[in-house]
Amino acid sequence: MKVGMLTGGGDCPGLNAVIRGAVRKGVASYGHEFVGFRDGWRGPLENDTMQLGIAEVRGILPRGGTILGSSRTNPFAIDNGVERIKDSLAANGCDALIAIGGEDTLGVATKLADLGVNVVGVPKTIDNDLSGTDFTFGFDTAVNIATEAIDRLHTTAESHHRVLVVEVMGRHAGWIALHSGLAGGANIILIPERPFDIEKVCAQVESRFATHYSPIIVVSEGAVPAEGGSMSLVSGEKDAFGHVRLGGIGDRLAQEIEQRTGKEARAVVLGHVQRGGSPSAFDRWLATRFGLHAITAVHEGDFGKMVSLRGTEIARVPLAEGTAVLKTVRPELYEEAEVLFG
Repeated sequence: MKVGMLTGGGDCPGLNAVIRGAVRKGVASYGHEFVGFRDGWRGPLENDTMQLGIAEVRGILPRGGTILGSSRTNPFAIDNGVERIKDSLAANGCDALIAIGGEDTLGVATKLADLGVNVVGVPKTIDNDLSGTDFTFGFDTAVNIATEAIDRLHTTAESHHRVLVVEVMGRHAGWIALHSGLAGGANIILIPERPFDIEKVCAQVESRFATHYSPIIVVSEGAVPAEGGSMSLVSGEKDAFGHVRLGGIGDRLAQEIEQRTGKEARAVVLGHVQRGGSPSAFDRWLATRFGLHAITAVHEGDFGKMVSLRGTEIARVPLAEGTAVLKTVRPELYEEAEVLFG
């Protein structure tokens, strides 16, 4: 059997571990061959491939990013996109395809599976917002990076008696903000699931300064004020999946706090630092297991499925279930954290 592989959407630590796990087991245990498609769905659309064997995956476990490259290409927004993908798979002798990605990439994979393409999905996103799995790889690394940044910012905030607002990724789900904020001892955490009251934020800031303590605020890029404000945009231009670029809520918040309280406030935007660099041990473990189980699903002909972490076990769920609902922070989890914001 010959298996195609691609990585789509935003890059994240652990992608190479998936590729390595699938290729090593696929070759050694099953005798399968592999072909890599470059830059997400653009690869099969343009028949842009690379050799993918044991030699190509040697040494890539600790590397961030993806040796296959990535893009936010949507074949369903391109004329004859589906036919071009099917033709490319046939031209390369591919019997199946492993698609590694988040909501958009796996959404395409779901549609292709419905159209008869033999697809197995692997979930990845630093946002941890896919409903079909307890955790996605990339998330743990992003949280660790954000937590380390918060740890460092505590000392500089204290030295200058400033408010520091740390903006982290999270378009519609506040998992990174919640986990890194709790782990880093932030005084306020603002997430998309719960619009914030700027007056309460400012009151909390003043309360912290009254105890001679400089507050740290962690905010998701998709957080919005309760009084009806909209998400902060870097650009209103939409990508192939209809997403606009978010960013700027940290600066907006810092300016508002400074104007209302008279306290000096600065914003720190972590941005793509969160998704770069070497994956954490947990992400290497999870991504490797996903790769091993994905190639086993292919070998067994169990297509239209996504590998998933359920507790400590790897399960298979229908691709449609894997991306059916955006997994957001449950109210009770945020309320647990609120008791510490004092």
